[in-house]
Amino acid sequence: MTIDTLIASRLLALRQAKGLSLAELAELSGVSKAMISKVERVESSPTAMILGRLAAGLGVPLAQLLIEEDKQAGRRLRKKADQEVWRDPEAGYLRRQVAERGSEGGAEMVEVELPRATRVAYPRWTGQPYRQRLWLVEGGLRIEYGDEAFELAPGDCLDFGVDRPLVFKTLGRSGCRYLLVISPG
Repeated sequence: MTIDTLIASRLLALRQAKGLSLAELAELSGVSKAMISKVERVESSPTAMILGRLAAGLGVPLAQLLIEEDKQAGRRLRKKADQEVWRDPEAGYLRRQVAERGSEGGAEMVEVELPRATRVAYPRWTGQPYRQRLWLVEGGLRIEYGDEAFELAPGDCLDFGVDRPLVFKTLGRSGCRYLLVISPG
C-alpha cells in the first residue's frame, strides 16, 4: 500500500466514523470538498498543511492519517524499517513515525526533517487537545505559537500545545531536523 493510498483510506474511514460529509469536513478543516475528494480517491498527494488541516478538522492527531489502524497498537521494539515515513510532495517535508501512542495512552514520537526555506502552517486543532515537546537536533527553526514566536538552535526544547495556530519555519542556509514527543493534553 502506498502512503497516498493509506492516507486516502484513513481519511475516508475517520470521516465516516465521525459521520461527516465532505461538505462538513470541508467546513471544519478549511480544505475544499474537491481536494478532500481527490485525496480520498488517491488523485492528489496532500501537503503537510492540508494533512494538518484535515487532522485538525477531524480532531485527531496527524498520525491517525498516516498509520494503518492495525499497526497502531504499541510494540516494545520498533525497527527503523517499520517506521512509517511520509514526504510532503510540495515542500519536501519528511515525517517519520518513530513511535505511535498506544491504546493505553502514553507518548508518540515523530522525527521531522524540514528543507531550508520551508514554512509549514497548521490551524488550531479541534477535538481532544494534546501537548508537544520539540527537541531541535540540527539547524535553526522558528515556531510561531499563536502570537508568541520562538527561535530554536540545536539542543533547544520547546513545550507547546495545539490550542493555537502553529507555524514552523526553517532558519539559516540549511534545513533542520527535530524530534516531537506528543502526549495527551
